[in-house]
Amino acid sequence: MGAHGRTDPAAHLPLKPDLFQILLALESGERHGYGILKEVERATDGQIRLEPSPLYRRLKRLLDASVVVETDKRPVPELDDERRRYYALTDHGRRILAADAQRVVALAGSDRIRQLAESAPKNA
Repeated sequence: MGAHGRTDPAAHLPLKPDLFQILLALESGERHGYGILKEVERATDGQIRLEPSPLYRRLKRLLDASVVVETDKRPVPELDDERRRYYALTDHGRRILAADAQRVVALAGSDRIRQLAESAPKNA
């Protein structure tokens, strides 16, 4: 990814749902991989379930794109496994997440999309 992709959040949009949820899980603070898995599952009521191997591949790509960073901050040693890696959003990652959130809100505000959602069967 070139310099343009690192400065312009629009170069990353639209985010895939799993990437959006990963960034959203990190928006409230640093998390380790398993914490990200559990937060995404909780936040989506189980609709998005990430497997460890694909999650870590995605995190590697996000690290390479300067969207997230690995942090040195650790909880109390008795409450942590020293092998865990903690991740946090960069400012660039926050801008990407905010830009995609704006896109999602604009879509949700569309009369046509609202009507379609309201007409869908409740169990769909």
